[in-house]
Amino acid sequence: MVLVRGRPAARPFVRPFALAALAFGLAALPLQAGAQQSAAPVRGGTLIATIEPQPSVLTTAFNNQYANAALSTNVYDGLLSYAEDLTVRPSLAESWEVAPDGLSITFRLRHGVKWHDGVEFTSGDVKFSALEVWKKTHPRGRLTFASLQDVETPDRYTAVFRLSAPSLVILSALNAAESQILPKHVFEGAPIQTNPATSRPVGTGPFRLKDWKKGQYVELERNPDYWDEGKPYLDRVIFKAIPDTASRAAALETGEVQYAPYDAVPFGDVARLRKDPNLRFETRGYDYHSQFYILEFNLRNPILANDKVRKAVAHAVDRAKLVETVWYGLGRPSTGPIPASVKTFYTPDVQRYDFDVAAANRQLDEGGYPRKADGIRFALNLDFTAVGDVTSHSAEFIRQNLKAVGIDAKLNSTDDPTYLRKVYKDYSFDLNLLQISPLIDPQMGLFRLYWTKAQAPGVPYVNASGYSNPAMDGIIEAIRVESDADKRKLLFHDLQRQAMTDLPLVPLFDMQHFTFYNRKVHGINTTPDGAISSLKNVWIER
Repeated sequence: MVLVRGRPAARPFVRPFALAALAFGLAALPLQAGAQQSAAPVRGGTLIATIEPQPSVLTTAFNNQYANAALSTNVYDGLLSYAEDLTVRPSLAESWEVAPDGLSITFRLRHGVKWHDGVEFTSGDVKFSALEVWKKTHPRGRLTFASLQDVETPDRYTAVFRLSAPSLVILSALNAAESQILPKHVFEGAPIQTNPATSRPVGTGPFRLKDWKKGQYVELERNPDYWDEGKPYLDRVIFKAIPDTASRAAALETGEVQYAPYDAVPFGDVARLRKDPNLRFETRGYDYHSQFYILEFNLRNPILANDKVRKAVAHAVDRAKLVETVWYGLGRPSTGPIPASVKTFYTPDVQRYDFDVAAANRQLDEGGYPRKADGIRFALNLDFTAVGDVTSHSAEFIRQNLKAVGIDAKLNSTDDPTYLRKVYKDYSFDLNLLQISPLIDPQMGLFRLYWTKAQAPGVPYVNASGYSNPAMDGIIEAIRVESDADKRKLLFHDLQRQAMTDLPLVPLFDMQHFTFYNRKVHGINTTPDGAISSLKNVWIER
């Protein structure tokens, strides 16, 4: 039985080699010929980049939207980083040790690391970030770090995580994008969300904020005191605001822009731009997110509380054609809430809702919603925030699919703040179209959509549907404390089956993001989290 809540109140044993087992990823399309990179980095220069939407804040502490991450990881560091094969590497933590019972993780921190204002980085900053930021304000961290009870700081360079139960997920969540270390002396004593430092950040990262003209550009300058000796190579990075996708494509072609991650150009221009000898095309760097598109139902609406209506909607959307026509083949239809690329946890053994107009019409008739004289059964609002034309085109495609079975979907495209308020605070929507990230370990990114305890009005990108099912909660809570990797994988299979039976949302397709950059740009990070990592290794050929 699926329970619906209207407005709920807010709020093994981890091993360093756990990530290495997570082999996944959509196959990267090949680089163009001539993409070999010189082994001798050149210092200096300014990289002109663009990303859309422009960041709303320069931290992921309470809004982890990818644009915020792509910029703020140049300013902030995490405790760890990840290699190409997903093995764990040092960052602000030089080493770490997991206790035999899995109930503590001890991190040894770097000495001599300075915040951009000259104050020394210490274990106190780690404790503050973990307990006051990750567990309280971060949309995913509240769930990822639920077992984290305390952080002990026996000295300035040691932080000991104390856990209530073994947690296999934690070492997968400590990079600069997911769990940023924020300065205690800057953020303590005031709400994170309203602290001016979210727009004027003080980090330990390779670049410092020089200027931010909202709606125009974000300018970063080299941090001369960065702990990773010799990095970064660039003097400056400027992220320019270019809202129009065609204009971004033109800027790449003329050399006005040299780096453009996250599908910055029209999908229809990809084939042409890949032939440009001055540009490089890359699909690596996105597997950490493993994003997919979903259509979420507001179960508070009596029409959508009817599971036959939800199943009808699932049958009505031609996902394969959506990928082919709107996304130019860059993606593949989803079978469930874990993308097929996340091979460790994925299962195809779930209830399917293949494109079937007859089945959709039958479900709607059986659900008690016959067509009226005008052919329409009922109307619904479909909300989304347009990130480039492709999102609007996707919404229009879905609208047409739904109209074919008698559902009149009215499209509501709004700016990001309005969208977040409507969908995640006021719950004033019917259908919610968005891209979401299960991440390399879906405990980080998926539970927020299905767990009753994830519901928190005002927190972006968490359980807006009102979905609540004790059976699903039991699966999720078992995964959180399961220390046996094989048993945990089977529980994730159960989660996928339960999700596709209850259907509080329709997984539409697994995304394939891409990056274009100028051939003179070298050192682009292609590790699984490369697109949301710093540009400290990037240099420009002269």
